[in-house]
Amino acid sequence: MFPEVAANLARVLHENDARGAYAGAKDTQSFALALVHDLRSIGKDAHFQVGYVPEFHPDPGAVGPPSQEQVNKDKAEMAGLGYGVTHLERLDGNVGYIELRGFGPTEAVGKAYDSAMELLSGSAAVIIDLRRNGGGEPNSVAYFMSHFFAEGDQRHINDIYTRNGNRTRQYWTSATAGARFTGPVYVLTSAQTFSGGEECAYDFQAQKRATLVGEVTGGGANPGEGMALAEGFVAFIPTGRSINPVTGTNWEHVGVTPDVTVPAAQAQRTAYTAILRGLLAKATPAEERKALQETLDQIAKKGSESTFGTESRL
Repeated sequence: MFPEVAANLARVLHENDARGAYAGAKDTQSFALALVHDLRSIGKDAHFQVGYVPEFHPDPGAVGPPSQEQVNKDKAEMAGLGYGVTHLERLDGNVGYIELRGFGPTEAVGKAYDSAMELLSGSAAVIIDLRRNGGGEPNSVAYFMSHFFAEGDQRHINDIYTRNGNRTRQYWTSATAGARFTGPVYVLTSAQTFSGGEECAYDFQAQKRATLVGEVTGGGANPGEGMALAEGFVAFIPTGRSINPVTGTNWEHVGVTPDVTVPAAQAQRTAYTAILRGLLAKATPAEERKALQETLDQIAKKGSESTFGTESRL
């Protein structure tokens, strides 16, 4: 992404190789890991990755929509992954909960987002769990976020500048997104939240559309692409950078700082408790107030969670 960084990386890697720094690698995995270590430590970018993928074919860089063959392949792959939606639930108190582990191609996941949000649209509040979200497509981040703004309320979500071609692409919410939810939103983060997962959290925060709860995220804002090296090795090289239209910057190196900082394992409980207290403060029917208070009391009795997975069963 930055020419001076690339020049320094190339120089140091050649120097390391000349003094035999990689000669001790006994297999493809150990060699790849050694390269990743140096790329990340020298380049200061956690997006760097190297793997042994002899069947890899570089993207020809075609302009335009993906082929139908590629769309079908993406749909089949994402269907096997639940479209990235690993948990969808209505918690007591009419609080919606959705966990997203990644953002696949929009053509493959858009309808799943519509369906999920149709189920959650009647919630009193929604919790979005990005604690194990490692990233994905920025266009899908924008499409998912579209469901949290009223129809007709178009938002400029993000820009990505790409060094190749010296071009900038804008990402906006979509007018074609399905069911909308305009109530309170809480987004959960962890140190594992990375790349596109971070963008989603950052954009929600920049748009003042959600309260972020959890840990500072991983700090990877520079997208890139896979590039063939030699002998079957492939490197993922950052080639661009995100530029938020509200803040004018991004979360590279620093991560996304939540509004409420707590250990990741306590994030859902913290958000859920805050939501219920807010609902209780506004509730007027005695039966509704009693039910909300009982739910709060049950949460208080259960103590702290030790893992993410137990939280959605609060």
